Amino acid sequence: QAQLVESGGGLVQSGGSLRLSCAASFTLDHYAIGWFRQAPGKEREGVSGISSNDGSTVYGDSVKGRFTISIDNDQNTVYLQLNSLKPEDTAVYYCAADVTTVQRMCAPARIRIGPGAYDYWGAGTQVTVSS
Repeated sequence: QAQLVESGGGLVQSGGSLRLSCAASFTLDHYAIGWFRQAPGKEREGVSGISSNDGSTVYGDSVKGRFTISIDNDQNTVYLQLNSLKPEDTAVYYCAADVTTVQRMCAPARIRIGPGAYDYWGAGTQVTVSS
């Protein structure tokens, strides 16, 4: 069964770092892959996206300069390096994959729809940042 599996979440102090992984059980060729997050009581937010075709990336304004997305096409895995973490980064982080552009991957309307708007959506990994 084709699926995405996130890992790497955990509890970290403010200012710390984590590296999240999104492993696909299928080849990521021609897919855009996005990271999204949702905190309790808050709307789902687009964090970052990457194209497997050309490596182009996008970032949400709240994470620019702190988070870095990358892809290992041989391993069918996308990584999200989280640096300079803040308590407001606390959320469940999800990855998704879709045959689309990285810009459309992170379109606000699709993010609001959530899993139903993407070909694949993972179960999520919890990131908790303590102050």
